[in-house]
Amino acid sequence: MMFFKRFALLAAVFSLASLHGQEPEVVPVSVRAVLHDPIHPVADFFVLDKNGVAGKLNLIQEGLPQPQLLIPVNGSLVIYKTAAIDPKKPSEGVAATVKLPPNFRRGIVVILPGPAGTEPPFRMVPIDDSPAAFPSGESRVLSLVPVETAIEAGEHKLPVNPGKITVVPPVKKINEYNMAQTNFYYKEGENWVAFTERQLQYLQQFRRIFLIHVTPGSQQPFVRTIVDASPLPAR
Repeated sequence: MMFFKRFALLAAVFSLASLHGQEPEVVPVSVRAVLHDPIHPVADFFVLDKNGVAGKLNLIQEGLPQPQLLIPVNGSLVIYKTAAIDPKKPSEGVAATVKLPPNFRRGIVVILPGPAGTEPPFRMVPIDDSPAAFPSGESRVLSLVPVETAIEAGEHKLPVNPGKITVVPPVKKINEYNMAQTNFYYKEGENWVAFTERQLQYLQQFRRIFLIHVTPGSQQPFVRTIVDASPLPAR
């Protein structure tokens, strides 16, 4: 509730500044959004520009969409379920909000369904997409399961904690085709059980995001892989 009070206050500040011919400084954030919802993989979300006009959030089914400049509200990103947003009751149309880390200017946002019956119905996980924070050749692992998991990618063997983002450095232990074994494990009692084993190609221009997740009724986790081959901007 406090967030939406601040949202209304910010809207009033914008209006007052406009009356005096001044605009408060709001730094837009470059965002590429990914929807991860195995049950309903397609959805429409909306965002407001600095003039309060609603437009669609860029989403594609595979990979990452073109970057989109979004306007933070009191340091948070807000996405909506509908373009028909009532300015007097903005909370009724909110799909998800997330507080951004300091100096977050370029990011990947993973949109996830929240627990059943909760509001807003979705949540978002931001990943810093700046060249310094996520260099070319690296990978990230986001675990959406409550059990301990781990990744083995080439020479790297790393624990992956539930709800956390794990940094995987560039893989150097590759064959002549730039391929490396990439395995994922979950802990069952005292044993580690492999649930995904694959050969992946690791190139300097590729970055990957691995999402460890489950589906209703599944007996083990799954891995969704998002590959980003877009060139990073100059530092």
